[in-house]
Amino acid sequence: MIRPGQLSLDELRALANRFERVELDPSCWPAIDASSQTVQEIVKKGDPAYGINTGFGKLAKVQIPNDQLSQLQLNLVRSHAVGVGELLDTDTVRLILVLKIASLARGYSGVRREVIEALINLHNAEVWPCIPCQGSVGASGDLAPLAHLVLPLLGEGEALYHGERLPASQALRKAGLAPISLGPKEGLALLNGTQVSTAIALKGLFLTEQAFAAAVVSGAMSVDAAKGSDEPFDSRIHEVRGHQTQVQVARLYRELLQGSEIRESHRDGDDRVQDPYSLRCQPQVMGACLEIIQNAARTLTIEANAVSDNPLVFSDTTEVLSGGNFHAEPVAFAADTLALACAEIGSLAERRIALLIDSAISGLPAFLVAKPGLNSGFMIAHVTAAALVSENKTLCHPASVDSIPTSANQEDHVSMATFAARKLAAIAQNVRHVIAIELLASAQGIEFHRPLRSSNSLERVHLLIRERAASYDEDRFFGGDFAAIEKLIHEDHLTPYSQAILPSFQEGY
Repeated sequence: MIRPGQLSLDELRALANRFERVELDPSCWPAIDASSQTVQEIVKKGDPAYGINTGFGKLAKVQIPNDQLSQLQLNLVRSHAVGVGELLDTDTVRLILVLKIASLARGYSGVRREVIEALINLHNAEVWPCIPCQGSVGASGDLAPLAHLVLPLLGEGEALYHGERLPASQALRKAGLAPISLGPKEGLALLNGTQVSTAIALKGLFLTEQAFAAAVVSGAMSVDAAKGSDEPFDSRIHEVRGHQTQVQVARLYRELLQGSEIRESHRDGDDRVQDPYSLRCQPQVMGACLEIIQNAARTLTIEANAVSDNPLVFSDTTEVLSGGNFHAEPVAFAADTLALACAEIGSLAERRIALLIDSAISGLPAFLVAKPGLNSGFMIAHVTAAALVSENKTLCHPASVDSIPTSANQEDHVSMATFAARKLAAIAQNVRHVIAIELLASAQGIEFHRPLRSSNSLERVHLLIRERAASYDEDRFFGGDFAAIEKLIHEDHLTPYSQAILPSFQEGY
């Protein structure tokens, strides 16, 4: 059930991860009908109203005759469907559809119920519009990608149906659907909005949460593999600083390491005074990352529930007000800051991998293999991690600091939110690969301390790893192991260890 204005982050995560048929809360229909009726009354009066009976952008002063208003909306969609690049994945397209339905159903967009029903039918029939990922600057909304979303409603463009890419007219026919025609303002309402950048950013948020949870586990395993101390996770240290996310993360590390025989074996007599930062500063770094994740989650939840098209129809006063809710600056900032946090998660993990393979620091065999020299072990696995972390440094350049004027300088400041969200996903994917390498490395390190066992929690994780990737006894093709452990992260096997503090599992987001 879609309840416009009340979608929770948990619901959005579920919608992004799997297909479920949707329906709209029936209480929405009166507001939708009233808003549509207001538009019809404006058309009858003939007074110029932007987007209803005028041109668009720089052409807003051109009034369009009533008998051409339907053609105006059709022309708008056709002319704006100019996206390029790879297609957005089906999960993201599904989420975009839900966000667009929820936004229009708030009753401020002036569209008929038939349009919203058509979007719902498209979703429930699993007809997924083919949306190129490039072409939006994040104002006036995600115009080009949303135009590609809308084309199949009109029987134009392309769509995926049962995995087959088809002309939209064929996809609709196979699904038992018919194309619709657009009325006054409806094309503009469908094309305006931040639903594409928001959906992509939400996917990036969920990927970042997965990476965070996996990195907490891999970081705890690295502490044991390197015979690190659990003293840096003492609650008193973190309470006196005062950052609640730091306090929360430190608790996770204590819980993960509790009862480790490896830790007890060197509690007394260890001449190391302090561990390297990548081990002992994990609560401080990961706590700061969690705070950014939480802040971005709040912003994106608000935006997912927002009315972000233009102009807006206020049926109680019969006013149509032009504004700028389509400007996606909040989404751009959320995606850019999430990118920083996600990259730092990967950067810290790469430093721990470097620590583990360095026998002078870790005390483990060089490159985590029994016969170094004859075998290279994790030497080049670390190089891969370093390459990915370096790539993330460039990807972290904030898209939101750039703006390029469009529409003959009418739209003279834009957010670049869609690109900010797209590169966030790329960063998160890189980090997942890095964490997969650390999980393999830390599991290998723990095995060198046998017969001592790690904590119960980390031994369960160790078993999960070994079910998918054998111990590294001698050099072999290693890339397949990375993919197997990355899949472990993707399938949320490690997320439960951090679930209590991740935004998309909490009430209030």
